[in-house]
Amino acid sequence: MSDKTDATRASDVAFIEALAELLRKNELSEVEVKREYGEHNWLNVRVARQTAVVAAPAPAMVHAAAQTVSAPVPSAPAAPAAVEDPAQAPGAVTSPMVGTVYLQPEPDAKAFVAVGDRVNAGQTVLIIEAMKTMNQIPAPRAGVVKRILVEDGAPVEYGAPLMIIE
Repeated sequence: MSDKTDATRASDVAFIEALAELLRKNELSEVEVKREYGEHNWLNVRVARQTAVVAAPAPAMVHAAAQTVSAPVPSAPAAPAAVEDPAQAPGAVTSPMVGTVYLQPEPDAKAFVAVGDRVNAGQTVLIIEAMKTMNQIPAPRAGVVKRILVEDGAPVEYGAPLMIIE
């Protein structure tokens, strides 16, 4: 908006820098905020971190002087994908929020659950700290804990797979 003063602009810059620091400090990938100054005066800010994309090197170009043409060779059937997406696995428990995951109620306490434990629907399986609030995450169904996909104290994103209960 063109009616902003230098003080307001400086305040906006400081606000955006604080959001960027929050993003970095909490290992978030993105944060979006609307800051309202009045009825027709606001600032929409979206700060996002670009993740590094590692590309495989391009195959080297090889020029052959002459090639012979032969009948196509049948290829072997494609092998099933060895790596499955844990978030799509049946029984996946996903994070309902962005935060830090803890597998036990206190640093020296026993973990809520371990692989092989039988759990009941609604039983607390871990906690996620978000904005200094500890949020208990319940088992969505009864079953056996097959895999724990996160480490204690690790940051998690919304929708990230936490564990598999079958």
